[in-house]
Amino acid sequence: MPMRPPAPPALPPVPPETVVLTIGEEKMTAAEFDHLIQTVVPERARMQFGTGVRQRLADSLVDSKVKAREAQRLKLDETPEYKAMMAFATQQILAQQYTQHLTATTKVDEATARKYYDEHKSDYLQLKARHILIRFKGSAVPLKKDAKELTDDEALAKAKEIRQKLVDGADFATLAKAESDDAGSGANGGDLGTFGHGRMVPAFEEVAFKIPVGELSQPVKSQFGYHIIKVESRQEKTFVEVRPEIERKLAADMVKKAQDDLKAATPVVMNPDYFGPPAPAPMAPPAPRPPAPQPQPK
Repeated sequence: MPMRPPAPPALPPVPPETVVLTIGEEKMTAAEFDHLIQTVVPERARMQFGTGVRQRLADSLVDSKVKAREAQRLKLDETPEYKAMMAFATQQILAQQYTQHLTATTKVDEATARKYYDEHKSDYLQLKARHILIRFKGSAVPLKKDAKELTDDEALAKAKEIRQKLVDGADFATLAKAESDDAGSGANGGDLGTFGHGRMVPAFEEVAFKIPVGELSQPVKSQFGYHIIKVESRQEKTFVEVRPEIERKLAADMVKKAQDDLKAATPVVMNPDYFGPPAPAPMAPPAPRPPAPQPQPK
């Protein structure tokens, strides 16, 4: 595994009015350079490189300023190409500044957040469950060593047989360790840990979030095989727990709506003889799903 480079040594504090960089006749104080770092260097890079980011930015600044001065001497800043690029870049920067301003000033009050929570409580259910998976031919779940490849009908019959054993009093964890084709959860007695909506495949979730706590599901078919599900607990996250998540979501929705409304209020006409017909809207990618129900880390 590659080793992370050692962090640069801590530097002594420098008074803000101290000149820290001179390029030709232009001077920059520590305060000015610190402000430039905060403005143009992403937070992730500042965290990663610490004070080392100063040297990196200084090297880049020297390189660009020296070249820019030479470009000005050659009057390259008077060309139509330069003026077009500057106008475009200015618009891009201002658009970014507007988005940042909108994001920083958009707030979600408690009443709005609580109303959303009350209308979407089912989204914040948390289940603790176990399952036993019986795979069939074509499943993405690997076949156990020396195990027989089962047809769909054979897998269903085996799942029903195992469910009956559970109904008759067999221990779920013991049967899961012996029979489940989900190696990850099977080794833990079928334990899937605690999970919410969107973590499991749809066919699994549809049943798991409906069956009563403590009861066994009938065999549930997914693309991985037949699942026998037992929900051990069902708990709803409180408003206090999910409020930050709701506020982030609603704020992002509000920012998007404000920007969409702004564009909709501006008349735009594109000549189809030049641009061609409007491009179809891109399809939204499907929500990511895990390959199969997996246990949560303990």
